[in-house]
Amino acid sequence: MNRILFDKGEIGPDGSVTFGGARAEHIRAILHGEIGQILKTGEVDGLVGTGTIERMEGDTVTMRCVHDRESLPPWIDILLAPPRPRVMKRLLPQLTSMGVGRIVLVGAAKVEKAFWGAQLLKEEVYRPLLVDGLMQAGTTALPAIQAEKSFLRWLESGRFEEQFAGRANRIVAHPGSDADHVASTGGLEVAASRPLLAIGPEGGWTDDEIARLEAHGFRRFSLGQRILRTDTAAIALLARLGM
Repeated sequence: MNRILFDKGEIGPDGSVTFGGARAEHIRAILHGEIGQILKTGEVDGLVGTGTIERMEGDTVTMRCVHDRESLPPWIDILLAPPRPRVMKRLLPQLTSMGVGRIVLVGAAKVEKAFWGAQLLKEEVYRPLLVDGLMQAGTTALPAIQAEKSFLRWLESGRFEEQFAGRANRIVAHPGSDADHVASTGGLEVAASRPLLAIGPEGGWTDDEIARLEAHGFRRFSLGQRILRTDTAAIALLARLGM
């Protein structure tokens, strides 16, 4: 936890907050908290600042926080063909830490159908994973999670274009792409506008899915000939595209 985060409802009008659980234990055991110690704090989807430890009683900690600065904003959104739930559970905090703003889970042809019944799709299950990623990165912007089980139907219905209108930077990751179709980071102008990155299933996008994505303005991007696991590919792609 490089920044202790609170929901807005936890903090009183005077900036005071009393809490227990993993955050309090981290302050005690890892940060060796003491009365008067100043720590980095913030509000989920809000401002960042600092908090001063005022009391440590039993299993709880009381801090007085002053949050007066903007957090680092997200810089990229992704369309993600989800891997198995146990891999997704590991991946979500990392995507959050790396600055992803919206994660659209898409039902590509090679996504396991059982995934859509997973407990991980429930907000009460995935939200703590996202908050963990924010506290690691020291940021506060909680990613939006969106599920589109019927991927091609969503892509062709007009809802995709309504949602991402104006996003000229559309990139589809595809291993071993023909050199004529591989976009370089220079050509993508990542810094000029917020990119939209499509990451396929571990079995790869189908030819039809690639064709549909390209029809919607996506350009192929390859890390090379090696076929990577989703969690490895996602982190490598974000790093390569300019986190």
